[in-house]
Amino acid sequence: MTEDGVSGVGSDGDAAARDWSRRLGWAFGLVADDPAVRAAALARLGRASRNAEDALDRWNELWQLTLPLGPQEQYQEPAFRRARDVYSVACGHCLPQGLWSTHPGVDITAWPGLPYGLLFLEWEARYPREWTRHAKAWSAKQSLIRKLAVPGHDETVRTKLTDLVELVVLRAYRCKDREYVRVARAVDGEDLRRRLGAAAEATDPWARVHAGYVLWLLDRPEVPNTRHVWRTWLAAGPH
Repeated sequence: MTEDGVSGVGSDGDAAARDWSRRLGWAFGLVADDPAVRAAALARLGRASRNAEDALDRWNELWQLTLPLGPQEQYQEPAFRRARDVYSVACGHCLPQGLWSTHPGVDITAWPGLPYGLLFLEWEARYPREWTRHAKAWSAKQSLIRKLAVPGHDETVRTKLTDLVELVVLRAYRCKDREYVRVARAVDGEDLRRRLGAAAEATDPWARVHAGYVLWLLDRPEVPNTRHVWRTWLAAGPH
């Protein structure tokens, strides 16, 4: 069990889960309700990011110094390899860099980094200004959403994904938000539709339109979520 209550790793993953917690457990403070807790987490992220930047500078410096050795010898040079390893370790304590240890072939539902991927998306959804200032990474956001939009998650994770869809529907559009339709389709069910139905009755016009569109797509799983489909649906109004 991780700090935010998301489980999903067996005994074989316990060591990996502890490693993730050691490196990034503090990051749950980024989504805390208490501004002081968030500020402390942001300060720690700032220190970790500066450490990674310094390590990258050192690696680049050694890359230049060892370049005359040739590609094979360069990557075997001890100082160069140590600098590369130091940078890799430093990245593991940052967001979003610390999420990069996942691989395309991994089962995302059993990935020990799953709580931290969800955290990164929750941070962007709940505190978009802080996320944009300290960790803006649209490609990482898109990649995570797409990887998470699969069946087979446990109920705790499904609830968190449903929360994310609701948060995104209720706010003004941000880059890559349209990817959340994939998540909505993956976790489609009574709870999500109830929340979207409430959003479709909200006073905010964007929330009403966005929720109505997502509900319309959920009823038509064969329809792609493209800009053309969105514009056609809007033109067919009223919504």
